[in-house]
Amino acid sequence: MKNKSGLYAVVTIAIAALATVINYYGLIPIDTRLLMIFRWIAISGLIFYAINKKSLTTWILVSMVVGAEIGNDVPEIAVELRVLSQIFLKMIKTIIAPLLFGTLVVGIAGHSHLKQVGRMGWKSLLYFEVVTTIALFIGLIAINISKAGVGIKLPEGAHEELPKVAPQSMHDIILHVFPENIAKSVVDGQVLQIVVFSIIFGIALAMLDEKRRKPMLSFAEGLSDVMFKFTNIIMYFAPIGVGAAIAYTVGHMGLGILVNLFHLLATLYVALIAFMLLVLLPVALIIKLDIRKFINALTLF
Repeated sequence: MKNKSGLYAVVTIAIAALATVINYYGLIPIDTRLLMIFRWIAISGLIFYAINKKSLTTWILVSMVVGAEIGNDVPEIAVELRVLSQIFLKMIKTIIAPLLFGTLVVGIAGHSHLKQVGRMGWKSLLYFEVVTTIALFIGLIAINISKAGVGIKLPEGAHEELPKVAPQSMHDIILHVFPENIAKSVVDGQVLQIVVFSIIFGIALAMLDEKRRKPMLSFAEGLSDVMFKFTNIIMYFAPIGVGAAIAYTVGHMGLGILVNLFHLLATLYVALIAFMLLVLLPVALIIKLDIRKFINALTLF
């Protein structure tokens, strides 16, 4: 069935592409409505293939094509789909704080030797700061080299105004690492503050006796398990969120914007590959991590 669905997708895409090329070069004039029908038949082939493939990645890629087509054919409807992409982004943000808290607390409080936990704590903070800083520099270098997005003129109302950030001194930067109110840190999305709070909380929990530690540790373990399942549920909404974002973008700015988006996407992947080769791979070699087993473990998810 997968082979048949794949063949159907290839054939329908080939027909749609051939009709588009013939019309573009003026060999045979084809009505725009007929071309649209050809494109939707090709999309139906992709959807049929995705149904048989049963892969989230495949569905996300297909949703991008569907979103681009909706944005091109019915832009007035496409711009109203933005709310779906915003819902997806909001739900992704809800995962970060509880997942970080649960996993860090379990990792620290579930350890039997507190001295080793202390060493692990400062090493984790140091690793987080150094690796994040390097990642920022790699991203800045990549985007300044590729200049993805340069020349794009956004229509009025198509983007949100970012809040102005006041210049910070070294004193302010260091002070900003530590939370004054964990609820405020969660609301503001201050990841580093959440990490610091979780590490200190985990150390404090580890200092309690077994009887008092066990209920909270069980809660943290349960919270981690729930948030992993929560993440799986949210990711099922990813094709809709991604498709809606593409539809909104194309509906606002036309198909030409996809060239810039692919340019940005290519920049992202190049930066990620550079980060893996220049940072993550050396770290893995230093700590003598079995890379093959690590990759196999990742594929299980």
